Order: sequence, then structure tokens, then C-alpha cells
Amino acid sequence: QLQLVESGGGLVQPGGSLRLSCTTQEFTLDVYAIGWFRQAPGKEREGVSCISSSTGVTNYVDSVKGRFTISRDNAKNTVYLQMNSLQPDDTAVYYCAAAGWCHLTAPGGYHYWGQGTQVTVSS
Repeated sequence: QLQLVESGGGLVQPGGSLRLSCTTQEFTLDVYAIGWFRQAPGKEREGVSCISSSTGVTNYVDSVKGRFTISRDNAKNTVYLQMNSLQPDDTAVYYCAAAGWCHLTAPGGYHYWGQGTQVTVSS
């Protein structure tokens, strides 16, 4: 399986910012759509954002629109999730995943996942 690696999580106060990174040494990420998902204890895994493999088309779940931005740097083989104006409800383990197309409604369609990075938003 494609092994993705997330980084950038941590503890931040409400209103703060974090930038998550997703990369791999297995493949060039530009051949995949990359999605960011999150899961809090007792909750379903939720699609947050995704970016297409070639066109750069992006999708966001309504709750993060205007606050989060997904981007990719092909030279660094890295996909980022810039998270601003963080709130306690954003607390979760964040995962990146690879798929053939950009979508948020079917996590099962993403076959390659990272181990996740913890984001905690608390005063």
C-alpha cells in the first residue's frame, strides 16, 4: 500500500492556525487526488477537503470553508492543509489519503492512508 505521512499537528488555542503536511516516498503525489479527513473520538470519519491530481480543483466541507485551504507543492511532493481560525470542534486526528478523484463522500474510495496527526484546539 501507498504509505502517506502526515505532520504538523499540535495543540493550539481557539483562533489559532496550523499547517498540516502530507507526503510520501513511495510515489509522486501529483498522480493522485489527495483528501484530508478527520476523526474525533466517538464520531464518524469526516471528509474535510480534497484536491485533484492535475487540475487543482478543490472541495471543502461546509464547516471549514473560508478557514481551511488545501494546496499542493509538486516540487516537494507535498500536500498541505492550512487551517486558520481553529475552533474546539476542529479537534481530531487528521489523515491524508490518496484516491483517483477528488471527493469527500466516500472515505472507502481512498485506499492509501497515513497514520494521522493529532490536532487539539483548546484554551
